[in-house]
Amino acid sequence: MSESPARHLNLAGASNFRDLGGYAGQDGRAVRWRKLFRSNHLGQLTAADIAVLRELGVRSAFDFRGRDERGEALCGVEEIETHSLPVEPTVVAALRAIHAAGRPATAEDALEVMRDSYRGYVEHNTPRFRALFAHLLQDRAPLVIHCTAGKDRTGFACALILHTLGVADDVIAEDYLLTNRFYRRDPSVSSDLAEDVRQVLGTVQASFLAAAFETIDAGYGGLHNYLRDGLGIGPAERESLRERYLEA
Repeated sequence: MSESPARHLNLAGASNFRDLGGYAGQDGRAVRWRKLFRSNHLGQLTAADIAVLRELGVRSAFDFRGRDERGEALCGVEEIETHSLPVEPTVVAALRAIHAAGRPATAEDALEVMRDSYRGYVEHNTPRFRALFAHLLQDRAPLVIHCTAGKDRTGFACALILHTLGVADDVIAEDYLLTNRFYRRDPSVSSDLAEDVRQVLGTVQASFLAAAFETIDAGYGGLHNYLRDGLGIGPAERESLRERYLEA
């Protein structure tokens, strides 16, 4: 039996670059390898990294970074068409507001601010994720989904994709938490915040993703309704996605 492709590609200029392939989806059909990737931003790729992406045939990038974030580090690979789906960051500003109000932000503050940011993906940014799914229904693979760190906005988007493809909840949770193994935290980011706060910001936790799905339940009455009413993924669209991204 042939070995599966590597899930994590250890690029020098991009952190946490991973393949969503291989997971068992609807009717036991595996997610296709080398079609759906996730990463942090692509603005620091080395020549060797670019060669890897070219070999993979990546031709589309879906970028959830906000306007200022995106301007700081643009993808420089000519063959990759970038689609901006801006979800403006809120976490660092919220923590700095706590400090401005008279006390240093704590790790517990950071945990709650992170959970609140995930709630905001559903409450305020569903149109961005809906746009992603509209692109996924077109022939744009192999593709990569990313934000700045490639763990939160990207993590939520990838969880939605895997749910749509019929991947089991526990497998989706395991894939989401792989970020804690492969993400390389930049110690210079938000250096005005305490180290224990930055440690929280540099990880993902099950409660973050759970906050988003609890918000979906509260606002839409469940994931099925959110996919249909929020993201425009009804039965026909779901079947189309499965035909495109699952093995036969």
